[in-house]
Amino acid sequence: MLLGFETSDDAAVYQLAPDMAALLTVDFFTPIVDDPYDFGRIAAANSLSDIYAMGGRPLTAMNLLAFPCSLGPDVVGEVVRGGAEKVAEAGAVTVGGHTIDDKEPKFGLSVMGVVHPDKVVRNIGARPGDVLFLTKPLGTGVIATAIKQGLETEQSAREVVESMAALNRLASEAMVEVGVHAATDVTGFGLLGHLHEMAEGSGVAAWLCADDVPLFDRALDYAADGVIPGRTHDLVSWSREFTEWHADEDASTWLRVLADPQTSGGLLVAVVPERADALANALATRGVLAALIGGIAEGGAGRVTVR
Repeated sequence: MLLGFETSDDAAVYQLAPDMAALLTVDFFTPIVDDPYDFGRIAAANSLSDIYAMGGRPLTAMNLLAFPCSLGPDVVGEVVRGGAEKVAEAGAVTVGGHTIDDKEPKFGLSVMGVVHPDKVVRNIGARPGDVLFLTKPLGTGVIATAIKQGLETEQSAREVVESMAALNRLASEAMVEVGVHAATDVTGFGLLGHLHEMAEGSGVAAWLCADDVPLFDRALDYAADGVIPGRTHDLVSWSREFTEWHADEDASTWLRVLADPQTSGGLLVAVVPERADALANALATRGVLAALIGGIAEGGAGRVTVR
């Protein structure tokens, strides 16, 4: 066993041979959208993301499906179809899974991937002077809440739905090509939470420039109006313990977005500044967002300053 859960890495790492290690991860959740096909795509992309965050390549996936029998096979079939298509897009194979009867729908994957043991990208290892890139905009939790409250439809929020359904494969390929110090995918702990984990595990501090953080349209407006997931309140309270606010923007509103729990968010990558242009170009040529949002500094481990 090369790596377990000591520093909240995105997947476990088990060495199979001198030049090959297995990446093992599992993730599932309740519907983020109403359309069953989109739900399947998003849940699968989210599960596969852990493999990509560690610089690996997914090989196999197993379905984890919990649904009430009353929904019928057509709905369940669309969820599984969406997931299977996303797994195939990743170049992996769906090899089975497990289904139970449950009153609340849930879907996700158990994924196995591979990586060279010397090329594992961890969520620790960031160094003072590194710069931080983010590869998808923030705000999926806010927009999903707006959909549930009838303020948005899945069609009006199609950009957000497609972002959640998009694989992090190309972003992963870019960071592996360039070489980075650390990376993680931004999911349930929000940008601030995952950056805090990266900085704390690396024994460094971090900083963000609020104006440079990419947001989905209307995410900030909804956050200002209190249209946020219920979990955001706890994440904001937690974030205040390690976050210093030095930006001109309204802290209460911005914290709701920076701590917004993401579903299938982008990769957060720490890279030495001499390779920043190379990473930006590698991402851009693949059609991936390359937002330089902050950096790593000496200071209290896990402290995050927002400028």
